[in-house]
Amino acid sequence: MARLARLFRRDASNGAVIRTERLVLRSLEDRDITVIARLAGDWDVASMTARVPYPYTQDDARQWLDHLEPGEVVYAIDREGEMIGLTGFLPSEDGASAEIGYWIGKPFWGHGYATEAATALIRRCFAQTNFTHLTCCHFTDNPASGRVVEKLGFALAGSCSCWCEARRREAPALHYVMHKPRGLRRGFKST
Repeated sequence: MARLARLFRRDASNGAVIRTERLVLRSLEDRDITVIARLAGDWDVASMTARVPYPYTQDDARQWLDHLEPGEVVYAIDREGEMIGLTGFLPSEDGASAEIGYWIGKPFWGHGYATEAATALIRRCFAQTNFTHLTCCHFTDNPASGRVVEKLGFALAGSCSCWCEARRREAPALHYVMHKPRGLRRGFKST
């Protein structure tokens, strides 16, 4: 897992990008702090994430960026040169799987950007790692994220509860899993 963490930290910090039809997933930069705080600081976004407190300040965003979990990889999601959200993954301790996550700023909801960005991230995870499966969760009161997870092809694994920092409590959630597709080999190219 340590080697995997180093690989992706180096990859995510050296300017590597993933391109989709409408989006660019790129490494985070200091200039993103203001936008992260503004977009994630909206109650409707923060309250649907596990780790974003409310209110969410630039200092909170800086602290989060400076203290990512070991092995955690996060990409800014850009549309036409404007950051609209984040996506990323956190490998399990044994390196066999990873949990993916994403959020999109409220002004950009309803356009399929979360699905597009997460699809690219999933391809990257399966093609460039030894992950056998990916997981994700969403709060039960977030049906929009449920629709994204369904479009991505995750299978429902069960109910759970997850901490929500903005709400400052555990909240009911659904847990999903996706196994690595057969025939998807390592070597997926990103530009």
